[in-house]
Amino acid sequence: MHFDKAIRSQLPYNEVMEFTTLCYREAAMSEKRTYDFQRQIETYDRADIVVIGGGPAGTAAAISAARRGKKVILLEKSGQLGGMGTLGNVSIFMPIGNVTGIYREMIAEVLAEYLPEHHDTSIAPQYSPFELRYYLNEKMKKEGVEVIYHTEFVGTVKDGARLEAVIASTREGLKAFEAKQFIDCTGDGRVALDAGVPHTSGRIEDGLTQPMTLMFMMQNTGKPVTPILPESCYYYEKVSDLPQGRHLFWERNKDGQLLVNMTRVKGNGAKIKDINYAETEALRQVFSIVHYLQRNGFETYALSHVANQVGVRETNQIQGLYTLTEQDVVEGRRFQDVVAQTNYEIDIHSPDGKKTTDERKVSGYDIPYRCMVPEEVENLLVAGRSISATHVAMSSMRVQPTCYALGQAAGIAATIALDDACVIRDVSIDALHEGLREMNVVFHKLASYS
Repeated sequence: MHFDKAIRSQLPYNEVMEFTTLCYREAAMSEKRTYDFQRQIETYDRADIVVIGGGPAGTAAAISAARRGKKVILLEKSGQLGGMGTLGNVSIFMPIGNVTGIYREMIAEVLAEYLPEHHDTSIAPQYSPFELRYYLNEKMKKEGVEVIYHTEFVGTVKDGARLEAVIASTREGLKAFEAKQFIDCTGDGRVALDAGVPHTSGRIEDGLTQPMTLMFMMQNTGKPVTPILPESCYYYEKVSDLPQGRHLFWERNKDGQLLVNMTRVKGNGAKIKDINYAETEALRQVFSIVHYLQRNGFETYALSHVANQVGVRETNQIQGLYTLTEQDVVEGRRFQDVVAQTNYEIDIHSPDGKKTTDERKVSGYDIPYRCMVPEEVENLLVAGRSISATHVAMSSMRVQPTCYALGQAAGIAATIALDDACVIRDVSIDALHEGLREMNVVFHKLASYS
């Protein structure tokens, strides 16, 4: 460490010492040290299949695997299942044109009034995140799935091309969970990335991802409420002042509950600084938007619930055996190894911070099994929004009903790999489709490989 002698000679002794300390501190901050952290980790439990992440994909994967007679452990980092549907208060199912399988079963059991007669129908039911949370708890007990809450993935243990265990941080410290098959439903592909699976993030040209949103609800009280704007919040005068530059909310039930999706914070939800900023900035926007709405048509509505955490639309996509593309989506491509079908629109909230959204309707397309299969690991599947897909394609397939479908297929595929003693990439598609049919999954049509 050194600094210019001319500067040093002009400073009193105490200022020289302060300056020297500052230089050392700045140098220390600029040099990121690495550590070799080794520890003997006790195995907490072992199963046929371990699912990491209890969102839509994870819950469906766990249910479908357990129904086929396998011991399943589901690891969830929070205290509740449901992912963004409960934790993030994204309590509305987007229309995908195929109400089938476990997703249809959930609708029948929780939202029966929305259940369509035929599977090839689009519905967009608004639901209670609290009721869904309770439903999933009870569902897992009935299905025989062992759920371990407050357990966050830390790392993988590999033997060649196979995973032997995952390490997780629990209330009792670091523990290992062993299995024969693993399903990554973290939403960020964290298990896959740690196991050495290549990935992409965001747009090809600059890596920017879709922005984050903190959802909230307002309750119609039936009488005027006094708008309150907390200190440092924004005063939104007109629609164009709002973070998204538009109104986006739903009130589809008869309980006076307004679900609001109007905040927007630029950043990547898998980055420490970005997510930290988003949590505070999005909450500031929530109170600002509430104040705006109470002055513009919702004078009798009070803030009733703010999501536990900011909602993340996009982070990492694995590179699988096949990558779903924009062309697949817009051209409505069909695949022989289809595991999910959707006609949800291309829906890209502007990654660069602009108040725009790229929305393009699509006629419907298949998502092939290969999108969930990483080439590098023989006993790992990835289900949910972090499958192998481009930025544009992911914007269409990321919604909850599609994630339930992907999870259901992943759970069945993992059991087939166990029963047939094969690597995950060699799972019989005929057997997978038969397993899906047995669990009431209906596809529009099957096609030959494209």
